[in-house]
Amino acid sequence: MSANSGPGYRKHPDHRITTTPARGRVRVTFDGEVIADTTAAIRLSESDYPAVYYVPRADVEMDRLSPTAHRTYCPFKGDASYFTLTSRNGRVAGDAVWSYESPYDEVMSIRNHLAFYPSKVESIAFTAEREGVTSNT
Repeated sequence: MSANSGPGYRKHPDHRITTTPARGRVRVTFDGEVIADTTAAIRLSESDYPAVYYVPRADVEMDRLSPTAHRTYCPFKGDASYFTLTSRNGRVAGDAVWSYESPYDEVMSIRNHLAFYPSKVESIAFTAEREGVTSNT
């Protein structure tokens, strides 16, 4: 294990997290507005949880986000910081977006990426690169 390895892996060596390129397009909408649109997302799969798409900051309408004081900790990924999402129409979703600013080495690929709570946005749509299949969460 590296010097910046998540401590959760020592206690739970069978816990698995995988990060892979999403190989398609991820589009996040909120209040009728496209907030994120990318073909460079990272798909994170962890145990029995639903997969999460992490979108590069460069592909997110960052002017729609404001940092909050909310923080959480994951022994496998690190410290998460949160953002409130505000649409151009003034609709607000508190702590709707999160990011691991300094993730553990095992998930370093999600650094400088953002994830969205499906329940706090209109949709998170994934269109596969080749199949043209769209899945909404």
